[in-house]
Amino acid sequence: MEIIIAKNQEEVSKIAASQIIKEINKKKCFVLGLATGDTPLDTYKELIKAYKNGKVDFKDVKTFNLDEYLNIGKNDVNSYNYYMHHNLFDHINIKSENIHLLSSDSKDFRNTAIKYDKLINENNGIDLQILGIGINGHIGFNEPDNKLLLDTHITDLAQKTLEQNSKFFPDIYKMPKQAITMGLGTIMRAKKILLLVTGERKAPVIAKCLRNNEINTDIPASTLLLHNNLTILLDEEAASIYLKEKKMKENENFNKKYPNYKREFNTA
Repeated sequence: MEIIIAKNQEEVSKIAASQIIKEINKKKCFVLGLATGDTPLDTYKELIKAYKNGKVDFKDVKTFNLDEYLNIGKNDVNSYNYYMHHNLFDHINIKSENIHLLSSDSKDFRNTAIKYDKLINENNGIDLQILGIGINGHIGFNEPDNKLLLDTHITDLAQKTLEQNSKFFPDIYKMPKQAITMGLGTIMRAKKILLLVTGERKAPVIAKCLRNNEINTDIPASTLLLHNNLTILLDEEAASIYLKEKKMKENENFNKKYPNYKREFNTA
């Protein structure tokens, strides 16, 4: 695991885009896993800028999105289908047949989920998966629970997620209460994972995720600690609690190893 701490969200986005571009340029027919939400928006802007400047070519890139709300029209401004086209796909030279989005209006979501995982496997898996983290520790829409599902599946959205989403839906009665999401197994099979975490409001959850070096289903993102090629990219606000706790732990370990250091130093 590598943890990179950047100054602010702008720097996080530039570093993330640089890493994504580097990986795409290494391999023909690159498979990219995409996330939605506020966090990756600036990264997508950087990718668009890089494409327009000739630094990256998306014509052979294939994409798979993490999740989608259930029973929402694909042209609805709150659908992830709309989000991806509006914020990335419509501005680069990716082929429409290489874009894979989870359906929000399927009559058989179970079969949709099975086919989605099968299609990912047929493309030799995801080369790089971009992720964000919810304030309750979810990744994709894998919400905190006493068990976590491995494959793509239907899920009920947690109360904290619904509260966060309410700002996007003026009529809360029409707000989706369920989603279809990649499972933890699908995500963890990605060859490389890039977790983006920005803003002060994410500081408590990422600190909690990293605090005890353990896996906890109450923090689904903690499962990422098992991945052998994980990069966590934080801005200073998101890293604030983690850095404070890390320094306290380092001081505690030092004092245990050198219990007389302060006394000897003061009497010298």
